[in-house]
Amino acid sequence: MSSPLPLVGPEDAGFEEARVDRIFNRRLATRQPAAVVRPTSEAEVVAAVRLARERGWQVAVRSGGHSWAQWSVRTDALVIDLGGLREISYDDATGIVSASPAVQGGAELSPYLEARGRFFPGGHCPTVGIGGFLLQGGQGWNCRGWGWAAEHVVAIDVVTAAGELVRASETENADLFWAARGSGPGFFGVVTRFHLRTMERPAYVGQTVQAYSLDDFDEVMTWLHETHASVADTVEIVALTKTDAELAPEPVLLVTGVALVSSAAEADAALAPFRTSPALDRALMVLDAVPTTIDEQRARQLVDNPEGHRWAVDNAWLSGPASQVVPAMRRAYCTLPNAKAFTIWFSMAPLRQLPDMAFSLQSEIYLASYVLWESPDDDAANQAWLASAMADLEPVTVGQYLGDSDLSRRQVRVMSDAAWSRLADVRAAWDPDEVFVGYLAGPHGATNRNHWE
Repeated sequence: MSSPLPLVGPEDAGFEEARVDRIFNRRLATRQPAAVVRPTSEAEVVAAVRLARERGWQVAVRSGGHSWAQWSVRTDALVIDLGGLREISYDDATGIVSASPAVQGGAELSPYLEARGRFFPGGHCPTVGIGGFLLQGGQGWNCRGWGWAAEHVVAIDVVTAAGELVRASETENADLFWAARGSGPGFFGVVTRFHLRTMERPAYVGQTVQAYSLDDFDEVMTWLHETHASVADTVEIVALTKTDAELAPEPVLLVTGVALVSSAAEADAALAPFRTSPALDRALMVLDAVPTTIDEQRARQLVDNPEGHRWAVDNAWLSGPASQVVPAMRRAYCTLPNAKAFTIWFSMAPLRQLPDMAFSLQSEIYLASYVLWESPDDDAANQAWLASAMADLEPVTVGQYLGDSDLSRRQVRVMSDAAWSRLADVRAAWDPDEVFVGYLAGPHGATNRNHWE
């Protein structure tokens, strides 16, 4: 059967390029889709879903290509690659920006908004597309204070499994809207446009950075564990271990606070708790409430997340007293497998009440390890290190965040039991024929259970 859509099948020239086009993780999956289509309009997305139904194919969706597990590369499915949809528009009267899923949050959406004095808490790495980021919850700028980026979604335009373009919001197709905010690759539709509530651009950004030897890891992280909930919610708090040759030949612990506020005086006050570190006099380097910019922070993210590398990434929501959590983190923090790998600790304390959405699992502390390398010869060693680091964390792990997950390698809880059950019901209503591929998981599918329990 011929198709007016620009389908690329396994027999066509350019299929391999299309199969992995814009995939950030170059440790490429071997899965073979039935075909790839690159629509340039919503009408073509509708046609693509209808074509998949006619041919008995499932549908997988690619927006930004940044998923570590490469969720969009699925065996025998039609891959709908949304890279050709790049629209952005802004409504001055409402402060709502509308954008296509493949639009890059930091590199494209942010400059567009900042030219208008507005801001959206998108992903930290500038090249991440907003589609997958928002569907899985959206761990964006100052998440502990401003909330998950998905909380700022007011509506979506989505092509359903029936091949119909509909609007979903809190008042229209509300169950579909509920599912879109947190189900990630388990979502059963193709979002073609997100409508996002923006905020006023922060007038001032200040930062504190403290660098420590890993010999001080236990003392510093215990202090941070006991302190971070008291820091003003205008401050994003991250502690990471990375190798920085300008500071030391070996990996160092960096404790950082970024205040997104109205003035230098407000930043100085908000960052004051960092001056109580018990190891401050031993710090290798200290920047105390100095001015910075979001652009400067994004540039650092690009250095830490370079193109063209092989990646293995995993994460955990941690809970418990410092006496249990800090020892469990030692392998992830103090034994990095190479000079490019890094581990982050991200504060979410004090926890905010989440709105009613599929995203429903979090704790006060988020930890993620990012391992990157270039040679396939190093695959096994790097993946083994990551598995061991995550295994150490299991006694204090509540679950994990979909954005840094690979459920095909490790089954961990990603939402509440009630949300998981409700998601299955909503999917049964909107996609009874399972047109959309759902989660990439083990042979029996995703379980929403911590595998060690």
